[in-house]
Amino acid sequence: MNSIIQMDPEVHGASAHHSFFDLYERDSFKQPARTTWINGWKIEYMAIARPETLHMTPMVIIGGAFQNFNSYKYCVEQLFAAGPIILIDLPSMGANQQITNVDSHVSAGTLELEDLAGMLGTWLDMVGMPKVAVLGMSLGSVVASCLADQRPELIERMILMGVMQKTRKSWRMLLEESLHLMKEQRMDEFGQAVILYLVNHAKMDVTRMSPTAKRLFFRQMAEFTATEQERYDINCNRLLRLTDVPIPESDVLVACGQYDSFTLPHENANFALQCPNMQFAMIANADHVPQLQHRKETMNLFATYLRGESIQNLDGILPMSREQMAKIDRRGEERIQIEQPLTHLSHRHSDLRMSAEVVDLNYFGVLLNVGNSVLAQQAVQYPRDLALHLQDEEGEFAIECLIFESSDSQLRALFKHGSFEVAERLLNFVKWQKAKIPLLEAV
Repeated sequence: MNSIIQMDPEVHGASAHHSFFDLYERDSFKQPARTTWINGWKIEYMAIARPETLHMTPMVIIGGAFQNFNSYKYCVEQLFAAGPIILIDLPSMGANQQITNVDSHVSAGTLELEDLAGMLGTWLDMVGMPKVAVLGMSLGSVVASCLADQRPELIERMILMGVMQKTRKSWRMLLEESLHLMKEQRMDEFGQAVILYLVNHAKMDVTRMSPTAKRLFFRQMAEFTATEQERYDINCNRLLRLTDVPIPESDVLVACGQYDSFTLPHENANFALQCPNMQFAMIANADHVPQLQHRKETMNLFATYLRGESIQNLDGILPMSREQMAKIDRRGEERIQIEQPLTHLSHRHSDLRMSAEVVDLNYFGVLLNVGNSVLAQQAVQYPRDLALHLQDEEGEFAIECLIFESSDSQLRALFKHGSFEVAERLLNFVKWQKAKIPLLEAV
């Protein structure tokens, strides 16, 4: 492919705005994606609309790392009330399988998130879109923020869901652990780990994540093909290299699930507080994937905002003032003390055992005292290889840890959560202990 740009023949620029969009029908999502080639990179997209809102500003939806266009099938119907919709998959994102440039043969891994945003801006120029609303979710929120920073004149409004300005160490360790599991081809553990990181297992009683949705999500991850594994590696490393997400100047709605344990509510709120023209809302009883758990409420929030209407009194939505946002608790789950705090750590590849005392814990992590700083430093040499042993009504069980901080004789660790069974057992252990021991005072 030698030409610099090859385009979908249906696209003729701004004068053909209306003809660019296909009218939405029941079978629209069964049609193959349309494509544009830019310098050897493939952009896949759908452009769909309903006649009654075709005149409104189009919205561009940039999904996270795993969504394909079918993921939005039941979302877009509510969003048509706010205008035409463009679903877009940039190279190696969403369902776009391209991992190598067809001209230069370089890896898509060389494209940073800022580069993908630049490519999207170029594409919008090519198809004659002088103004768009942008909806970025999870990984897509970073691309959306970069686009708003690079091309503010293109953005009329934007929605960011699941966003943070700087990545925290514990978050990066979770991503790195998922990469380790994938590279070790422990794909069942990998699939369970990714879901247990994205879905707040501790709140599934209120998020109403269906067991079927969880199982399908798991199967998708555990059965990743070689190309899908490479794309996961590319997208994870893009995020791990991320140092700073730009703050948009445009009108922006920052949203997150009330119980998001992946991009925490206070991180979303902190990002929003830096935006000069922002609104902020949480989707009640949802985590990192509100579009799967509370689709109707989430899409109604988005459509209402995009139409320029008030989001203050919507069902299932918790709008917040700047003052309320500044007071969001940094910790999603309270920490508890346990009845039998004396226990031990074991090493998964050797006979190493280390006595430890549980200072406090919750479903997500633990603070341990190992007796002295020498032992603490020894433990830090094995940040992903030690497991904490706990005792419940059924007997002893172990949960692997990611040590991310040490101070004197203390260690702070995340629980790895690579097993639905162990996660459920830990959750029950925490509930059992809560019933026995008063909650710690919030720190």
